[in-house]
Order: sequence, then structure tokens, then C-alpha cells
Amino acid sequence: MATVEIKRKIAEKTDRIMWFSMWFLTAVATFGLAFFPMFYLLVERRNRHFSRQRELESLLIAYFKLEDKILQEEEVPARRNSLLWAASIVFVFPAFIIAYLLSKDITVHDRRQRLFFQKLGVTENAGFSSSINIRKCLLITVLTLGLGIIYWLNKIFNSYNSHFKEQWMVEDKLIKLIEQGEKINDHAGNT
Repeated sequence: MATVEIKRKIAEKTDRIMWFSMWFLTAVATFGLAFFPMFYLLVERRNRHFSRQRELESLLIAYFKLEDKILQEEEVPARRNSLLWAASIVFVFPAFIIAYLLSKDITVHDRRQRLFFQKLGVTENAGFSSSINIRKCLLITVLTLGLGIIYWLNKIFNSYNSHFKEQWMVEDKLIKLIEQGEKINDHAGNT
């Protein structure tokens, strides 16, 4: 049980839960200045989570002696420069690009992670469901002459938050199974 608690503390440092309402109200109160640290933290937590996931995958592949090519067919979203992207919102339009990239990245990451955990045999359906309907968000943003970005950012915050929480549950299950010395699934070693 101590391992799960230690892991949770480490995960909460990289997978920081952020609340859109707090950031939006702060941005309104600061006449938009809070958008800079908000975008910085959005991109940075995305980078930290993806990095932590790659480390986790490497550890699990080594632990279960799986083929290193288990996820070769899936693309890994590239690291993004948090400071540069946050500074670029001075020109306004990059905020829309960041929203698009964050949405696309979590969708790709979800699919990749779901496949990994399914191939590992940890969960039946690896219930990650944090993908964002980018077309819908883009349409709302265009139809509202840019104001739809508020809705889009809310979806991004919520998607990343729910993804982190879902991953914590899967990791807790994994740790408990490893601590109990149980085999995860017979096909995990055969993948």
C-alpha cells in the first residue's frame, strides 16, 4: 500500500490537476495576464505527463520482458516548448494553435496508452476517454468569432484532468498486481 501512496505523490507532481474556472476568473481579474502562466502550465504539464508515461512504459516493458516494439506503430507526441508557446499568445492566434495541438496530443496519447495497457493485459478496455472533438470545438470557435476558445479550453482542462485520474487508477491496479506477485495476464508476456 505504501508503494501506491508514494507513486500517487510522484504522479500528482507531474500530472497536476488544474481548474479552468479558477484560471479563467483570474485571467478576467488580471485583464488577461493570467493567460500567460495558464498556457505555460497547460503545455508543461502535458510535457511532464508524456515524459512520465514514456518512463513507465520502458519500466513495464523491461519488468515483463516484453518486446521493445510493443508500441512501435504508434506515434509519440513531441515535446513542446512551454515558454515559447506561452509567450506566443501575445499575438492571440497562437492560442488557437495551442488549443488545437493540446487537443490533438491528448487524443493521440489516449489511443497510444489504451493500446499499450491492452497489450500489456492490465485492463479489459483501458477506459481512457479524454479525447476531444476537435472539429466541434473548432466549429464553435469559428461560429462565435473566437469566443468558443473558452469552451475549447474548458474541454482541454477537463480532458487532461480526467486522463490523469484514469491513469492513476490503472497504475494503482498495476502496482497492486506487481506487489502481490500476480501475473497480469497470460498474453502480456506473449505480445
